[in-house]
Amino acid sequence: MAEDVKFVRSIGMIGQGGVGKTSVADALLFAAGAATRLGRVDDGTSNFDFEPEEIRRKISLSTAVFRFPWKKHSIHLLDTPGYSNFLADTILSMRACTGAVFVLAPAAGEIRVEAEKVWARAQELKLPVVAFVSRMDRENSDFQAAIEDMKKVLGAKPVPLQLPLGSAEEFRGVVDLLSMKALVQGSDGSEREEPIPSGLEAEAKNARELLIELAADAGDEWTERYLENGTLSDEELLQALELGTRQQRFVPVLCGSGTKAVGMRPLLDAIVRYLGSAADLGPQRGKDPKLGVELERKPDVHEPFSGIVFKTIVDPFAGRLSLLRVVSGKLVPDITVLNTSKDTRERIGHLLQLNGKKQTAVGFAIPGDVVAVAKLKETFTGDTLADEKAPIVYARDVLPPPAISFAIEPKSKGDEEKATQALQKMMEEDPALELHRDPQTRELILSGVDQLHLEVVIERLKRKYGAEVELKAPKVPYKETIKGRAKAQGKLKKQTGGRGQYGDTWLEVEPLPRGAGFEFVDKIVGGVVPRQYIPAVEKGVREAMAEGFLAHYPMTDIRVTLYDGSYHEVDSSELAFKIAASLGFKNAVAQAKPVLLEPIMAMEITVPDECMGDVIGDINARRGKVLGVDAKPGSQVIKALVPLAEVLRYSPDLRSMTSGRGSFTMAFSHYEEVPPHLTERIIKEAEAARAQKQHG
Repeated sequence: MAEDVKFVRSIGMIGQGGVGKTSVADALLFAAGAATRLGRVDDGTSNFDFEPEEIRRKISLSTAVFRFPWKKHSIHLLDTPGYSNFLADTILSMRACTGAVFVLAPAAGEIRVEAEKVWARAQELKLPVVAFVSRMDRENSDFQAAIEDMKKVLGAKPVPLQLPLGSAEEFRGVVDLLSMKALVQGSDGSEREEPIPSGLEAEAKNARELLIELAADAGDEWTERYLENGTLSDEELLQALELGTRQQRFVPVLCGSGTKAVGMRPLLDAIVRYLGSAADLGPQRGKDPKLGVELERKPDVHEPFSGIVFKTIVDPFAGRLSLLRVVSGKLVPDITVLNTSKDTRERIGHLLQLNGKKQTAVGFAIPGDVVAVAKLKETFTGDTLADEKAPIVYARDVLPPPAISFAIEPKSKGDEEKATQALQKMMEEDPALELHRDPQTRELILSGVDQLHLEVVIERLKRKYGAEVELKAPKVPYKETIKGRAKAQGKLKKQTGGRGQYGDTWLEVEPLPRGAGFEFVDKIVGGVVPRQYIPAVEKGVREAMAEGFLAHYPMTDIRVTLYDGSYHEVDSSELAFKIAASLGFKNAVAQAKPVLLEPIMAMEITVPDECMGDVIGDINARRGKVLGVDAKPGSQVIKALVPLAEVLRYSPDLRSMTSGRGSFTMAFSHYEEVPPHLTERIIKEAEAARAQKQHG
């Protein structure tokens, strides 16, 4: 580990899925001599995608970390997922970064919503970024198109530092516009300097002039020098690029191929030169956990220790590993620190350096370092750890609510408890997961980002914990209510040998405003129903409401008034009045225009401009109401209210309508009456399900 903060880099490989981030990360390790052979995603030998589910799908499902040295610097490389299903992990892991490499495809119109999200996250965290146009060895690769997309879609200011040498199968290296040399890949994998091919000299000269002009935007000093002299010296150019990148004024752009390991050494040099350390990011702001006043910590080894836990890994055998980024001070093994998010003390044992799936003990960690600590008792993702004598708590990241839910059904009886306990552990690892039991349907509901996200969770559940469950569309929690007022009698009169049963109630039912629930009114005068039986009347009504009237869904938004009745000195009892009230309630509801209610969801759907018409048409077809549309650069945010029954499986439908570029959030809004033509079908289905359950 480096002993000076200036020499530590924590770098996130970011971008959308499918652009080759992991291949570039593996190639960087190989180029730096940290791996003896080039890891490959396609044959399952990647240093970053090592989970069985990742190897099978050939995509990154969670952030992996590898530390290696390069030119006296210590680089922690964080390879993050790019597909929307697993982006929560990326959003949280970027908190650990001091800079980022934004990887993009060499083509026009390729930037998707995931890339926009991670780009926005880098801006929010004020991270300096270097862009890398990968896969230049692919057919129809177009370096310039990728640069134009960065300007148009991301609103970025790209500054190309290179030109590609050849393209597709002929791609063999890059032209470095700083040294004005060609860096060519040899057949043995080494890079050698050559003069720029004559056919590219004029293009390279023009590109360098543009580079100098763009770099002069680093600040007033550089702009003045450029205007005075018409150029910048080599040293001034490097200084301007360094300053402008770290201040997020622009983004240097390089290119290459991860699978062929072309362009890796210049990228390593750019990471070290332009992306800076924690010291360049400046102090981090937090709060005093007790007083709530603002505090700050400098990224300095002499400050009190503080760190942020950005990821949790749970192993069924080894227990919990907490990955943390040191923000300030120096962390050493065998000390006690304070979890300021929970106000609990934690014992730090060994400090571990993660290199892919391998763990190595290290003696200390300083600001910018990423280390893992085993078996912390109360600490989870998002928590702050700090020196007990100088507590500080850093703000948590807020993730969007889950977008899709499934009921989970165990394959065998013993699996339910095993699955529930295992899912609790998996939620420690994956904060984008939620698990709850629906109070109405009694189903165990697992919620997540997308169907693929939950399918991977179920695979891991079986592999890691031996619990087998199936995903099923959850039941819609319909409710019932009334639209009219009615009065009715409920009477129980049973004479058997010995004591009989007698209860007599007169009830009035009337609708309440939506969301008001239930109200019971006692209007008995003169003791026609004795005081001690009135709670039994209310209980009988509540039980009848839970049972439902039309389709056995619970009833709501009803006022029930007990206004008359009679009793028998000997035969009346609490049970008799409970049954009488239940009968009276059902008799009254039958005359009070009972209706079904369905949950309505508030949705925000972000789609590319060209897909808006299709998506709005689809919402209308789902009985939705579009409330409005907000424009964003290159996309539209549609706000709508849609019945839950129509969007239980919306995620794959939106994906196909928008070619994977749409995203949405969904939250419960209110209940509304089901249209009459659908009510009959829902009642029939409910009756059939009830009959099946009774005979099952």
